[in-house]
Amino acid sequence: MNAETTWHYENFEPSGSAIGFRITRKLDEVQSPFQKIEIFETTDWGNLMLIDGAVMLTSRDNFLYHEMMSHPALFTHTDPKQVVIIGGGDCGTLREVLKHPGVERAVQCDIDEQVTRMSEKYFPELCDSNDDPRAQLLFDDGIAYMKHCEPGSLDVVIVDSTDPVGPAEGLFNKSFFESCFRALKDDGILVQQSESPLVLLDLIKAMRAEMGKAGFTSFQTLPFPQPCYPTGWWSCTLARKGQGFDFREADARAKAFTSKYYSADIHRGAASLPPFVAEALEG
Repeated sequence: MNAETTWHYENFEPSGSAIGFRITRKLDEVQSPFQKIEIFETTDWGNLMLIDGAVMLTSRDNFLYHEMMSHPALFTHTDPKQVVIIGGGDCGTLREVLKHPGVERAVQCDIDEQVTRMSEKYFPELCDSNDDPRAQLLFDDGIAYMKHCEPGSLDVVIVDSTDPVGPAEGLFNKSFFESCFRALKDDGILVQQSESPLVLLDLIKAMRAEMGKAGFTSFQTLPFPQPCYPTGWWSCTLARKGQGFDFREADARAKAFTSKYYSADIHRGAASLPPFVAEALEG
């Protein structure tokens, strides 16, 4: 089979659909103690990372996810200084977080060091901030890390996890969210990647319910396009102890860094949910 006819397809049972990428060659593969990581070269999407056969990211569209997982929360918090990223081993979210000059410390805790090592080799642009003195890369159990965080010590916790199966299964329940709630200051924000709002609304509702049981009282789900993920439409969900998700719009408009997708207008637009999503989540 030649390069023009070699494709990788990922079937997604919940939506009865699949997504495919045209592949030129496999660049690397490693079986870590936790999962199988594969890297492919594609014809149009740059490099492609799979974990246990599921698409994690491509060079071409990862900015959508990484920017929306970080900037809305950081511009919603009044003055974020202490940030923890659970998961996020590809380091793209860490890079975006550290674009904010007010952040004093960003800890990235991912259980699988091999994800980061593969990213450094095949997605080096995502790892630009790994040597930033404010960054701390830990390869450990994120559930245990949050459980032992000092109470009231964090401004923002970003859960940049895979789907709620395998190593990430424990990141979607009340017990973990309670640890996050305890570690956050009173004005702190929790961010969790929350799957497709097109076909997994029940999962988003269940996740918000678990956050509520842990003590959070306000929730905001922000959809965004993500072509390489099932259905092409993804979301992140923010949770707070207090009320309201007004963001520092003037600061977002005057931001000193570049972004490909995130802007103040995108942020405002994402906060206006399509009626069917709003009715499902708020009903």
